[in-house]
Amino acid sequence: MCGICGKINFHNEPVDENLLKRMASTIAHRGPDDEGIYVKGSVGLGHRRLSIIDLSQAAHQPMSNEDGSLWIVFNGEIYNFPDLKKDLIKRGHIFRSHSDTEVILHLYEEEGPECVKKLRGMFAFAVWNEKDRSLFLARDRVGKKPLFYYSDNNCLIFASEIKAILQDLTIKKKPDFTAIHHYLTYQSVPSPFSAFEGIRKLLPAHYLLCKDERVDVKRYWNLSYLPKFSVKTRAAEKELETELIDRLNEAVKIRLISDVPLGAFLSGGMDSSVVVALMSRIMKGHVKTFSIGFYEEDYDELRYAKIVADKFETDHTEFKVMPDAVDVLPKLVWHYNEPFADSSAIPSYYVSKLAREHVTVVLNGDGGDESFAGYGRYTANELAMRFERIPEFLRKKIFPFLIAVLPSTPDPNSFFWKMKRFSQMLALSPEMRNAHWLTHFDNEMKNGLYTDGFKEKTGGIDSFNIILDRYAHAESDNFIDSTLYADVTLYLADTLLVKMDIASMAHSLEARSPFLDHELMEFAARIPAHLKLHKGRTKIILKNTFKDILPDDIIKRKKMGFGVPLDHWFRNELKEMAYDTLLSKRCAERGYFNENFVKKILDEHVSGTWNWQYHIYNLLMLELWHQQFIDSNSPSSKER
Repeated sequence: MCGICGKINFHNEPVDENLLKRMASTIAHRGPDDEGIYVKGSVGLGHRRLSIIDLSQAAHQPMSNEDGSLWIVFNGEIYNFPDLKKDLIKRGHIFRSHSDTEVILHLYEEEGPECVKKLRGMFAFAVWNEKDRSLFLARDRVGKKPLFYYSDNNCLIFASEIKAILQDLTIKKKPDFTAIHHYLTYQSVPSPFSAFEGIRKLLPAHYLLCKDERVDVKRYWNLSYLPKFSVKTRAAEKELETELIDRLNEAVKIRLISDVPLGAFLSGGMDSSVVVALMSRIMKGHVKTFSIGFYEEDYDELRYAKIVADKFETDHTEFKVMPDAVDVLPKLVWHYNEPFADSSAIPSYYVSKLAREHVTVVLNGDGGDESFAGYGRYTANELAMRFERIPEFLRKKIFPFLIAVLPSTPDPNSFFWKMKRFSQMLALSPEMRNAHWLTHFDNEMKNGLYTDGFKEKTGGIDSFNIILDRYAHAESDNFIDSTLYADVTLYLADTLLVKMDIASMAHSLEARSPFLDHELMEFAARIPAHLKLHKGRTKIILKNTFKDILPDDIIKRKKMGFGVPLDHWFRNELKEMAYDTLLSKRCAERGYFNENFVKKILDEHVSGTWNWQYHIYNLLMLELWHQQFIDSNSPSSKER
């Protein structure tokens, strides 16, 4: 795993080598083992290396082909590179290293941009073609590896992180108000937006070709849920389960290629437990596993992680933390480059730090929920769709009655809170229900939160159109699969994978995700929806496949989020920070939010009248980002 950066000037102005060095230095945490810079005239490439495969200098980057006409900088891992290399050798290519980077380079020689379709793994890379003066950028299918770029009439500049692009002082640091508007809904900035005006994310499953000052972006892959496998008998279902475990086993096995120590995150949830179970079958010796717990019992999963660790006799390391939230939040802001309000970034940061003390590579369970329908909102929507069978005249009487009579409660985990919320959502379409259950600030709340000036800046755009657009592009014949697709292309890509990439790379740790193997995802997508979700049961086929492998406590346990006790923190240790930051003169002068509205949700939360933990955290991370990235001349590395 590495960090990459580069710049091409369109009018033959030489690239400043010192700029490339500053850019690379800014992302040194992504690759502490080596640095490389290539500058020739109006083109420059930079690289920071975390050595995983081929630890020798032969794998140094930027890397060129034999005649120096192609140069590459690469971040990621290509798991099928040995097979690709064999084929390229047959075609006459000569290799100087044992790295997967060189395989991409030679494959690009052969096939140009189409080479990405043959890559199995996670990647973000750039190839400079000296002969035709073109720059090629590509990003993996689901967005495991980040890639940002800025382009105007004079140049194109790219990097693994925004803070590297900002080293070019000709780029003005201005907030993108539309992106902030969407962030408040989705807790992260959805692609292709970034929080900075003019800087964009290259979308997952896309590549960019820059030639003759023209920038073209093209999609090269899409996850299709059709045609479905025919499963009409229990015997056919068993065959599918056998193939599923074979494909999962392969996805895990190819991710064990490494020349450095390797282990796994173990939360005690279904997906990480599956990965650890398969690792224990494949690897010689004991799998190294890592778990983080909290002293607040409602947020602690260590008991379940220990059950799995004991079952598979792993070399298990667990650690209970009491995070210093006041101290860690500025560090997270620096690493994330953008406002990011998924609070599970905090435990992810700590478990990555713990694992890095022992290994350089970890496997995790990311992607299992999106392929096999693991979230509670899926079952809620399934139930809501059953209610839609009730005649409309009855629904119009029943649901308003339920909303009126159910007691209000500030606890989002309580039965009455969930029932009231559920009843309110029944009037919406299934797509909009999922959107509301997934998001933070809806349009009604934004209307109260925003000042008139900020409403003008955001232009009345409906953030929910982003998720509805994902639904519209789903190649599926049912709502469940369309929802899985929307989650893969939005929530997974822009929140969960961003969280894991940043949390792991903050500690120079490579994270690999077997469930995100694109061949496995394509297989899972064709499994009939009723084998994933049916009558309130989630991950049906995955649980059936592993019921004789995993402990019953893991198969039958209720899904638990990887969160932190924000509600408690904002009434105690983070209370002063929240008030001082969100009601500060500096925050008010931005002109974004009505101060009375912000004070109201703070007061209601502290008094216990209502639970606004996620909304407060959303606003707090936005303001901390503003202070660190927009207000200051440059984000301070001291925040790390």
